Amino acid sequence: MDDDLHFAKPDLDRLRRKGLSEVIYGAGKTAEQIVGIMRALNAAGQNAFATRITPEQALDILRALPQACYLKEARILTCDVTPLPEEKGKVVVVCAGTSDLPVAEEAAVTAQRMGAKVVRLYDVGVAGLHRLTSRVDTFQGANAIVVVAGMEGALPSVVGGLTDVPVIACPTSIGYGASFGGIAALLGMLNSCAAGVTVVNIDNGFGAGVAAAQINRLAIRP
Repeated sequence: MDDDLHFAKPDLDRLRRKGLSEVIYGAGKTAEQIVGIMRALNAAGQNAFATRITPEQALDILRALPQACYLKEARILTCDVTPLPEEKGKVVVVCAGTSDLPVAEEAAVTAQRMGAKVVRLYDVGVAGLHRLTSRVDTFQGANAIVVVAGMEGALPSVVGGLTDVPVIACPTSIGYGASFGGIAALLGMLNSCAAGVTVVNIDNGFGAGVAAAQINRLAIRP
């Protein structure tokens, strides 16, 4: 099931297959294109969800779709025509530093929209390890944990050593020159000595949020 807009073919069957409507990647698209895809999804009775939306894009989109909602910190814009699923289970999103917040919020909002109850634990990087160890009880009852970090990317290894649930590590492009735009964090996470740590691509909060929500769904499935 596709709706041919000439510049895009929205996958209207993805909701049935994946449990989440097609998500619009906003980077590189014009506001007009994003509005067109959102309207096609809404016309099919599906909620519209776009990531990586700049404030400038949001202004133009909101003029055309005043009922839409822009979550600036997460860089996400939504336009809903049907209720979101009830939030169940538990996903914890852990963020190393304030500079990592946009990616962490992208993960958190994505997981919430897929029906996960999300608990946020922010600014608990390894430079002040006591901030994390004093909040380990936050992991209690979680079905998945997303850990977002830049710099050397050490935080997922620490979290992975403190919990028995899947840890989804998301490196960010935050860091000084030798971080190489997140490659240092990515390689550090891929080489984690903690068992059960899985890694998504640099700055891919959306992918981390989807993975965590899918694990959460399996955990709460009757």
